[in-house]
Amino acid sequence: MKTNEIEKLKDEFEEVKDFLIALGDEKRQIIIIALLNDHACEGLRVVDLTEVTELSRPAVSHHLKILKQIGIVDIQREGTKNYYYLSNAAAEINKLRNLLDNVLSVMTEKQKEL
Repeated sequence: MKTNEIEKLKDEFEEVKDFLIALGDEKRQIIIIALLNDHACEGLRVVDLTEVTELSRPAVSHHLKILKQIGIVDIQREGTKNYYYLSNAAAEINKLRNLLDNVLSVMTEKQKEL
């Protein structure tokens, strides 16, 4: 494998590191799935997500903060109520897709060498 390919992969992993960490948590995955299942697309409140995740309100808020920081979740405020919904994280998803495509390409090359 060429050195520039390895450096490129290192850089790509670094770019999606926070995204991968956020997605790797089981409770955050449950939150994402709950938001995907929000058929009314109006967003969910922390209290709604506490029921689904079986976490306390502060714990759900912590996970939502992490998801918001990486751009997966956004918030809409209506008076004293906060509604969380999935935002368009296409840029981060495309970075992850490119990384996986490049990893697969390197693996395929290695298999050909054997």
